[in-house]
Amino acid sequence: MSEETVMIEVRRGDEMGEEYRHGIAEVFVDGFGEDLTYFAKDPERLVTAIEHMLVLERFHVALIDGRPAALASLTEGGQEAIDHDARTLREHLGLVKGTIADRVFRKHFQGNSPAPQAGRAEIGFVASSRRFRGRGAAKAVLNHILALPGYDEYTLEDIKDDNEAALGLYERLGFREYRRRRVNHTRWSGFHAYVSMKLTQA
Repeated sequence: MSEETVMIEVRRGDEMGEEYRHGIAEVFVDGFGEDLTYFAKDPERLVTAIEHMLVLERFHVALIDGRPAALASLTEGGQEAIDHDARTLREHLGLVKGTIADRVFRKHFQGNSPAPQAGRAEIGFVASSRRFRGRGAAKAVLNHILALPGYDEYTLEDIKDDNEAALGLYERLGFREYRRRRVNHTRWSGFHAYVSMKLTQA
């Protein structure tokens, strides 16, 4: 089925309601599960562990046939898209891995927002459901976010340089690289740098 013939609706997560939380978390794990396999190899276990930490009002979700198909977060300075509870992580991932997950998530997912700046926002956690990939859902979410009023500059931070599909999509939407941060663990991680991109709208 071509992208043009797919009916895609984009809504904010909190407007969809709590009954969609699990499905939204499934899309998150589809997108980032490979980076989280240390904590649990079972995708459903990961979904159950992390679904509580998604701040739904920060996520925009594409729906195909009424099911979450892609998502992305939108935050301004000081806002968080992830807010996890350490006890919940330990409950689902075990004492050791839950404690490590708490530290990792706190370091990488929270507290790194830039200072507030009028008209500037960060797009993050862009992910697609495996079931609906290739049907334009991620592009629909990003186009929806870029059409929201009140912003004229968007950033996408720390994209792996081997994620050619994502980088290509962002470039087609007008994003341009403004920073490249090399990593020291290329041998085991498989990528060489984190790429950050920016889009300024007139």
